[in-house]
Amino acid sequence: MPDRDSKKTTSRAAQPAPPAPEPLRVAVADSHTHLDMQSGSVADAVAQAAAVGVDTLIQVGCDLAGSRWAAETAAAWDRIWATVALHPNEAPRVAGRAAAGGRAGLDAEIDAIDALAALPHVLGVGETGLDYFRTGPDGVEDQQHSFRRHIDIAKRHGKALVIHDRDAHADVLRILAEEGAPSTVVFHCYSGDAEMAGVCAEHGYYLSFAGTVSYKSAQNLRDAVAVAPRDLLLVETDAPFLTPVPYRGRPNAPYLIPVTLRAMAAARGEDEDQLAAAVAANTARAFGYDT
Repeated sequence: MPDRDSKKTTSRAAQPAPPAPEPLRVAVADSHTHLDMQSGSVADAVAQAAAVGVDTLIQVGCDLAGSRWAAETAAAWDRIWATVALHPNEAPRVAGRAAAGGRAGLDAEIDAIDALAALPHVLGVGETGLDYFRTGPDGVEDQQHSFRRHIDIAKRHGKALVIHDRDAHADVLRILAEEGAPSTVVFHCYSGDAEMAGVCAEHGYYLSFAGTVSYKSAQNLRDAVAVAPRDLLLVETDAPFLTPVPYRGRPNAPYLIPVTLRAMAAARGEDEDQLAAAVAANTARAFGYDT
């Protein structure tokens, strides 16, 4: 999840929304979206998604306020589920605010996330993890501390761990091994290569692919989705970010999931309906809801 206040985000929101794609014949879930950062109402997003065969949305929290909103929204909507966490970029921000109390303040906010994770309509802890692209060396310690605590929360509550991993593959895998991974791990917006996909598969980690799999420069992602076991694949938007080709640069939303799923099917040389059926079952299994 990029910075929600960035100029690029504002520019994207000013662009016209892409047209609705051809509906899927087999319904799937958007395993990772940010409805609170999208234009329009939740009702509109749900209706537009359902019209193209996206029947379930996982609303992801990135800070304490957003996690509370995710939990409240999931409680109000039958086909929306929540995950809660402090995004890795949020951890050093919280720890660096004098008013928040430094590391003690960070731990206090993580404690609040812990309480939210106990709610029945909260099915995941995330997005957590490591992001070395936006946070400099000074923030690494706070990120890793936060990640370790979120791993513990996911294990204690029996919830899926949703990982944000940017420029930090080795450390993410190392910390998962050191702490002992929860029974369910989801690599959101998978950004590794085919070799890392093999490592994840050995551990039973789910790989969730976003619109980036359709980008011309992202052959590593197409290679990864091609070799990943079908029963570990998920699809997501990360909306309003990472809009798939040919709509890159325009606002993303859950109704564009069919575009990304078709890019995944093409990379695998696989029938669209067969892949959609697997992805739908995988998402329900990963997050523990009934289809």
